[in-house]
This record gives sequence, C-alpha cells and structure tokens, in this order.
Amino acid sequence: MRAILFDCDGTLADSFGLICETMRRCFALAGLPEPDDAATAGVIGLSLDLAIHRLAPTVAADALPALVETYRQAFHEVRAEGGFPERLFPGIEPMLRALASRDDVLLGMVTGKSRRGVRSVVSVHALEGVFPAVRTADDCPSKPHPAMVLECCGDLGVRPEDTLVVGDAIYDMQMAVAAGATGWGVAWGAQPAEALISAGASGVSATVAELTAALDLWLAGAPVASKHA
Repeated sequence: MRAILFDCDGTLADSFGLICETMRRCFALAGLPEPDDAATAGVIGLSLDLAIHRLAPTVAADALPALVETYRQAFHEVRAEGGFPERLFPGIEPMLRALASRDDVLLGMVTGKSRRGVRSVVSVHALEGVFPAVRTADDCPSKPHPAMVLECCGDLGVRPEDTLVVGDAIYDMQMAVAAGATGWGVAWGAQPAEALISAGASGVSATVAELTAALDLWLAGAPVASKHA
C-alpha cells in the first residue's frame, strides 16, 4: 500500500486571492502596513503565527495570538462576502475521486489551514471520505516540521518511504524530506518550480494532467521525474 498526501491551498484549491485579501484586511485592522501579494505568497503553507511573524517581524511575540485571531475572523468575513471563492483547480476533483477509488493507495491532506477551513473545503466540494487522514495547523507544528506527514502515515498504516507529498510550497517539500517521504511539486501555486526542486522536490508538474500521469507512474512503481528535476 502507498499513500499520497496533498497540501490544500495552492495545490488542490485556488485560494490565493482569498488569502491575500484576508492578510491585507488583517494587517489594516491591526494598523500595520499591508503586505503585497508576493510577500504573502512566500509564507503560504506556514502556520498563521509563523506566517504573520515573517510578514511583520517587528510585532512582539505576545501580540501574535491576537493577530492570528484577527486573521481568522477576517478570513471568514472575506469568504462569506463571496468575492474569492475557494474553487478546486480544474481537473483536481476527478483526479482525487479516481485516486480514492483505487485499492492500492490511500489519500491524506496535510495543510496549514485550520480544521474549520478544511471542513469547509471538503463540504463545499463533497469530498467526504476522500481523505482518510487529515492533519491541519490545529493538530501539528507548522510545516516544514514532519509531524503532519508522520502522523498521517501512522493513521494510514503506510511507511513514509512509501508516501508521496504533493504541494506548491517549499515548506511542503522540506516537510516531505524531513519525514523521509518523497516530495512532488505543482507549479500552479505559490512558488516556482525551481524553488520547489531546490527545496527537495523529486519533480514538479506544470498541469493537473501532468500530475495525474506522474502519480499513475509512481503508483505503478516506475521511476518518476519531471522536466524540472
């Protein structure tokens, strides 16, 4: 048995606009200079406290919990306004359903989202039962700590060396390496292919079709590489 663990934001769901708008609103409410989208892209994948600290390093540590709560409230407000829906990238849903129907692989989700955020994405897109193992920022230390991967592997009964971690951020790849798993990047998210390879990705897919083909090869036990590797 093998396992594939997916990041959510920027990998499965196109949430970049939602995250950027929420971060701007959070900082504005706190009276801080609003980060630009490029800066926010660089912290996607980290837990909220680390992400906010990276964007506002002069903020005192004891002020971070309040900023995290401000972000969470702003996130739900921005999402409720409807201007930035968390759509799955085209082709992701049928790929996930096809993988979930196989008997040689188990799926999991490893994400910096909150449990509430994951429940929303799963519910909106009717993905209940697709991910037998899920770890969020509420459950484990922030990426690139390997806990999310190791705990999902434990839940699924699959060894890290038989596990592929798919993500769009360097933190996903670093987490995979730290856990003894294989990292595979996607180039439609937060960070470029070259950065993902430098962070330890075995390869990078530019499209969902490329990713689907790479996953099929990996599950068949064939050597997998991309043109970026």
